[in-house]
Order: sequence, then C-alpha cells, then structure tokens
Amino acid sequence: MKTTRFDTAWEAALRLAGQTAASGPDVVLVRDLLGRISLLVDDRDDPLTADSAELTALREEFSAAIQPFVSGESVQAASAMFAPEMFLDSTELVVHSERQPGGAGQVGVLERTVVGADWSRDLDTDTSHSTERRDRRVALYGFKGGVGRSTATAILARHLASRDYCVLVVDLDLESPGVSSLLENPAGLPAHGIVDHLVEAAVGNEADLDLVTRSSVLPGIEGIGEVWLAPAIGKARDGEPYDYLAKLNRIYSDLPATGPGSQPRSFCTRLGNAIEACEDLVAERSRRPDVVLLDSRAGIHDIAAVTLTQLSGLALLFAVNNPSTWEGYGMLFKQWAKRPDRASELRTRLRIVAAMFHSAGDAKRLDALRDQAYEALSTSLYDEVRVEDEFAPDAPAPYHPAPLDGEAPHAPIPILFGNDLVGLDPHRSRDWLELPFIEAAYARFLTTLARLVPKRRTDTA
Repeated sequence: MKTTRFDTAWEAALRLAGQTAASGPDVVLVRDLLGRISLLVDDRDDPLTADSAELTALREEFSAAIQPFVSGESVQAASAMFAPEMFLDSTELVVHSERQPGGAGQVGVLERTVVGADWSRDLDTDTSHSTERRDRRVALYGFKGGVGRSTATAILARHLASRDYCVLVVDLDLESPGVSSLLENPAGLPAHGIVDHLVEAAVGNEADLDLVTRSSVLPGIEGIGEVWLAPAIGKARDGEPYDYLAKLNRIYSDLPATGPGSQPRSFCTRLGNAIEACEDLVAERSRRPDVVLLDSRAGIHDIAAVTLTQLSGLALLFAVNNPSTWEGYGMLFKQWAKRPDRASELRTRLRIVAAMFHSAGDAKRLDALRDQAYEALSTSLYDEVRVEDEFAPDAPAPYHPAPLDGEAPHAPIPILFGNDLVGLDPHRSRDWLELPFIEAAYARFLTTLARLVPKRRTDTA
C-alpha cells in the first residue's frame, strides 16, 4: 500500500472537502503546525447529530484518506462546537472555491503556520494603511541573498535625493541588517529601530520612540534632497541595555484584540504601523517623504510577504539567471496564483531586476534572463490567452504582456556586476558611491527607477 505523504494527504483532503461542499454546506479545512488536517462542516442552519450515519461515514473516509495527517477530531460539525465562528468566520480564512449557484457550498482553508501565511492572505483592511502611502513605497526583494539588494537601495536613495526627493530608507532585513551601515555611521544611528517599535507597540508603549535619522555620509547631494534612515537596530544611549535578539524573537506573531470593540492586530498591521511611524517622524522633522524604499529580507518569510503583497506600490524582484532563482520565484508566483483576485492586482506592480549582471562576452545574456522571467510569470501570474478571447469584445482583455514588451513585469532592469563592490567596507570607504564604476553599473537601473517611482510631492507637509 502506498504511503500517504504531506502533499498527497492535502490533495485528498481538498477532494473530500469539495465533495462535502457539493451537497450544500460551507466547509473549512484546518491544517495545524504539524500538518494535521481536520474538516469543519457548517451545519448551523441544518444541524447534524454527532452520531449520524452521514457524519460517521465522512469521518471514516476522511481519516482513511489522509492518515497519518489526520487530527484527533477528523470531521467536526459546527453545531457541536463551542465557538465555530473562530474558524468559519476567521479573517485568516482563504477561499479555495466559491459558493456555486447550483447550491454547492464554499470551501475555505485555514492554515496554522509559523511563517508563510502572508503570501496569500487577504489584503489588510486596516484603514490607516492608506493607498496613497502604499503607492509611495518601493520594495526591494531577492528570493536569494547576496544579490546586491541593499547596495542598490543605498545607490537609488542617493540618486533620488540628488533629484530633490525626500527619501526614507527602511531596513526590514531584521535578521541580517545591511543597508543601515551604507547610509550612516554607527554613532549617528537613532536610539531605536524597527524592532523596537514592534515590541513596544505590542504593549501600547510606542510613543516617543526615536526611529529615524538623516543620513550624514552620502556625497553628491545638493539642493533640497534628503535621505533618511529607519534602521532595524537602534543605538543604545548612555550605557542603557539593548538586547536585540530577545526583541527579534517576539515580533512576528499576530496579537489578539485588546478589548471589546477592538480588532486583532496582524503582523502586517503591526509592521505597517511601524513604517508609518517612521514616515510621520520624517514629516515632523523635515517634510513628508516623496519615496520610501523598503529593503526587505530574502527568502520565504512573513516580512517579505507583507512587504511585497501589502505594504508597497512597486516591488523590485532581484534575480540572477540560475535554476535556483527561478525555482524559488516560480514557487512564489504559484502561491500568489492560488488567489486570482490578489494575483491580478499584484502582478502589475512587479519588475524584475537583473542583479549583478555579467554583460561581458555575451550580448544575449539579458535576453536569456528576460525569457526565463517571462516563462516564470506566464506560467502562473499572466492570464492565459485563448482564441475565444478575441471574439468577446465586452470581456476584460487578458493580462499577458508580449515577450519583448520593455515595460512588462518580466522585462529585466540590469545592474552590472563589478569586483569593486565585493567585500566593500563602507565605514572605511565612504567615497564608494563616487567610484567611476557605480555610474556605469547602475545607469539603466537608476534612469528606469527615476521614471517608475512616484513624482515628488507638490507640497512639503
């Protein structure tokens, strides 16, 4: 007999959930931290008895199909639960299949995970996270580290400031901060960092945090341009203790409601509030930022998830043309594609960056990277183009940019590779931004981003 593994157990559970929903009720599949699965049947309008033949047969079939990934209560009826709304009406619920006009119920999925849920979570409905704020943020992300993301963030910040922009750089690579050292000397860092806002706000103690500082080390900025930094880590003052690891271990969880009428606070809401606090401090000390650059951490992590999918208006995906990069991005794109409503909104905000691009000796290398990016996005996020689409003038046009479309998400923006930046010590080489190589290596990246980022504000408030 073939052993049931994690993935096959989930496929079997989805199949049985669909069969159950086909008879009318809404159902929810719950998968816990160990991967154990239970099926909840919403029978609140037409209660089932706990020992009914229908429910007993479903429990037996469900348990047999997904062993050993079955929970202690394989199938539960909502009418017999103490608080079924915690599951059936959860804000974390992801709809796998909608209710059908013929009477079939909805199939929902509730994942209990440590990280990763935010890649496909619904948009945060906290009204404080305004669209206007989001659209002025640019996320810089790489599925794999070591692709020059933080260096590009610093260079872009300086370039925009030289064009009179007020730029705020937020270091969200909390496990491995990097951009802060490129923008400020250690002594000039503020007393607090992003991690401090996350832990203090959890207990309502975030007032008066010192979260931002104006960069004092970037050369070549004239006029009214400014670069501000919100670091991941603060700089302890006057011998005060500062236990960064203890704080880092306590920031990623969602928080429950604090009382009647209040709402639970998701990690997305908490991180969004921290970024907004930094934006407001810059506005208070100078003027409201024209652009906010979010230097996100690499890999599959909830920081990257909420930064890309919810907190930014433009997402730059750094890529090198190797199998591991495209396997990683392909996995993320497929995750997004599970939520067509989210994918259709997100895909237009993506741009591929050809990171550390080796151009010497092969003029077709950039074309090859573009083709890989096109394949990855076409497989998951672009709409399928069918012949019948041409004969439906009233239907929305499918979103599927042409392979050679230079403005499409898959069109790579190159950053040339140079040994000059390998092993750079920014504290000893503060003139690194004026190296002759920088202008040549980042020319197309900077001119393209200067066109893509929001225009400068017309007011200074």
